[in-house]
Amino acid sequence: MFETPITVVGTIVTSPERRWVGDQELFKFRVASNSRRRTADGTWEPGNSLYATVNCWGRLVTGVGAGLGKGDAVIVVGNVYTSEYEDRDGNRRSSLEIRATSVGPDLARCIARIDKRRHSEQPAEAGPDTSPDTDTLTANSDGPSTEASVDDSDALALSA
Repeated sequence: MFETPITVVGTIVTSPERRWVGDQELFKFRVASNSRRRTADGTWEPGNSLYATVNCWGRLVTGVGAGLGKGDAVIVVGNVYTSEYEDRDGNRRSSLEIRATSVGPDLARCIARIDKRRHSEQPAEAGPDTSPDTDTLTANSDGPSTEASVDDSDALALSA
């Protein structure tokens, strides 16, 4: 099967819906990606918009459902396809849909704190948890690591 990969940076514009389809759970929402362009006089005007329905399945349902909602800035990665259907009046319609493989907050437009999932069956030989606090941001590059404290009062809580 040929699949078309896509990455969309946008905003969740509908209240997410969680439901069961057969024996699988689905988390579904609409995302809008809006462009802006600078005019000759230096002001900004709205450009084209893309609206797509995002379908999250499997393990993605838990993480997205726990941390994201209407109005949140997101980055969606997945495969795009067209869904065709008939409306109430019998007219043939189509909509752009994305089967998401990854969804996360757009950190250019928000601050997020990651709550790591703790595993209760940690091996006995493993030492104490040495992972950094969720309040600490560690930047690692070619040079030495730097740590910066992050004020998480406006952070979007996420489960990993």
